[in-house]
Amino acid sequence: KLDEAVKKIGSDKITAVQGDASNMNHLDKLFEIIRDKKGRLDIIFANAASCSFALFGTISEKHFDNEFNTNVKGVLFTVQKALPLLVDGASIILNGSNSSNKGDPELTVYCATKAALRSFARCMTVDLKERKIRVNTLSPGAIDTPLLRTMG
Repeated sequence: KLDEAVKKIGSDKITAVQGDASNMNHLDKLFEIIRDKKGRLDIIFANAASCSFALFGTISEKHFDNEFNTNVKGVLFTVQKALPLLVDGASIILNGSNSSNKGDPELTVYCATKAALRSFARCMTVDLKERKIRVNTLSPGAIDTPLLRTMG
């Protein structure tokens, strides 16, 4: 699908890089490519997510690690590694969820990861105020995506 999007939009307008947001080597490669091709970023939208169901009493360490590694670790280090490329006055957008404000059945870990993003945004806003970098969290409800369709 990524190759199809590049073909449709035009490789002169976009660069596609596929990777795992929880993998530091993938993030390093991503920002190396951005630095080499563009030299700067005006905006970053951290949108990686993992979501799977588990009743509270059945949450495994693997389930916990998978969701926190992508949704929390991945977002934090995506933004951190982007910082040298972000211009003063840039925008950082974290893709949260309305699940961070409520309890959803069988989504204990997912809801906790999205609540962490709200806290990240608040802290980043304070930490980056000298550079006038805006940090916001979008908190949509369920959106019809391939991930949602796999959840039943």
